Order: sequence, then C-alpha cells, then structure tokens
Amino acid sequence: MVLGAKLMLFTCYFCGIMGDELLRNWEKKSGEHRKQYQQWLKKADKNKVLGRLPDLHEEAFSKIDCLTCANCCKNYSPRFKTPDIKRIAKRLKMKEGDFIETYLRLDEDGDYVVKTTPCPFLRVDNYCSIYEDRPSDCARYPYTDEDVLLKRPQLTLTNSAICPAVYYVLERLMGA
Repeated sequence: MVLGAKLMLFTCYFCGIMGDELLRNWEKKSGEHRKQYQQWLKKADKNKVLGRLPDLHEEAFSKIDCLTCANCCKNYSPRFKTPDIKRIAKRLKMKEGDFIETYLRLDEDGDYVVKTTPCPFLRVDNYCSIYEDRPSDCARYPYTDEDVLLKRPQLTLTNSAICPAVYYVLERLMGA
C-alpha cells in the first residue's frame, strides 16, 4: 500500500499537469504568491473577472485531471448541508442521525464536515464512492467558475494551496 500511495502521489504531481510550465511546482509557487493573490483579490474588477472565469475554468480543467490529484478530498472537507445529509444517508441506506454520528462532526463554524481525512468516501483510485450524490460543495469545488472566487477571498487563498486549478486561474487572472 505504501508503494501505491507513493505512485498516486507521483501521479498527482506529474501526470495530470505535465507539459504546462505554469503548473510545474504549483504548490510551492502558490505559497510564494499568497500575498500577491490577497492584494489582487481586494482590488480585482469584479465584472471583468467574472467575464473571464468560465473560459479560464475550462482552460484549467483541460490541463488538470482531478482524478490524478484529489488533494481536496485528501486534505479538506466540504460542508454537509441538510439536503446533502438526507440524500447521502438515503443512498447509504442509513438513518440521518446514524450517518452524522458515523461520518460527520461540527466544525468551529457550526457546519457539518467529515470527521476524518482523507474523505471516507474517497476510494484508492481517487474516485468518489458517492459521486452522484456528493455534497453540493464538492460538486461546485473549486469555485473557479463562480463569483465565490472573489466573494470569499480567504476561501480562495486556502483553495489556491489545495487545488492546482485555483492556482492556475489566479495566475492567469493576474497575467501569467
């Protein structure tokens, strides 16, 4: 299993993003550019940015394969809202209370999040075992085609260190 984990890590950093210089060493560069992102997010022209997001989102995901990475599922938890809990518990043939007790906890903001990382629904092949019924936060992540990118700058900064697509979109928006 250790070898498999190492191969998956190798895949995460190389296979899904090979051939694009902007994405090479993205995690390191994202950390180095954090203050620049923070300043840029404060001054960004909302209408101009929102007009560019759909194309940049598509461009990023034409270069990045989530299944070779899954950093979001390995390091982060979505919020599980009431409709998510109802839907997923039903899929798993569990009572909602049992689902919550088994998989979720309340975070400091009072939101339900997974108890453990990586996500208990992430399979070893980086596929989600509840993909069709996944939480709405998962379906929308990483918000690179939404105004959330600008409306929630702290979330965007956090996501830029987790997701290569967020890093890519920010870099392209800032002129890289």
